[in-house]
Amino acid sequence: MKKWISQISYRFLGEIRVKITKLVFFEYFCRMKSTNSESSFLEYLQLFVDCKTDQMVREINFAKNSFAISHLKKNDFFVKEGEVCQHFCFVESGILQHSILTDDEEKTSYLALRNSVTTSLNSFLFQKPSRKNIKAIADCKLWIVDLKTFKNLIENNKAFHQFYYNVIEKQICLIDDYRIDLLTLTPEERYKKLLATEPKLLQEVPLHYLASYNARFS
Repeated sequence: MKKWISQISYRFLGEIRVKITKLVFFEYFCRMKSTNSESSFLEYLQLFVDCKTDQMVREINFAKNSFAISHLKKNDFFVKEGEVCQHFCFVESGILQHSILTDDEEKTSYLALRNSVTTSLNSFLFQKPSRKNIKAIADCKLWIVDLKTFKNLIENNKAFHQFYYNVIEKQICLIDDYRIDLLTLTPEERYKKLLATEPKLLQEVPLHYLASYNARFS
């Protein structure tokens, strides 16, 4: 099965990538015309918050303003294995690769694309050494917040509390689906499902990183 994965990684992924390039570029172009840096982050926060009252609007804007902009160059680390993760972040642009090193081989466990939030959560929340690396595999623009500010927002900002609760709830559902897929789908079926549900991976992630990511389906 691993041989099957490696054989299709470049040829098949390349073919799929060409087919979706025009559609994804058009969607991206339209979105960039109508949004700027701050509105992109704000719109992401609002996806998970019921902003029907002026109070919630004020609170979600306050939460956004509690984050600071940070830039990572390609191959810069957000956190290294063995170090304590200091920030929770929103990825405005670029890609953050979550990886572990086993038997001198780098294995990708997750890819945080633009318009997503990420961190080494266990390390960040409990201030203990991270078990993984998080590295920029393209130049990144991030919105970051430290733990003290993060906890203050969770405890005192109703809008951000709702945002975080809904994000975590969504991730738990995705993890649950993945565990069921592990038991009910073949590696090939899981791989095809990934292509269908995450087309941005094909468009934005360099193929050699995607091939490493695909190894978890074998």
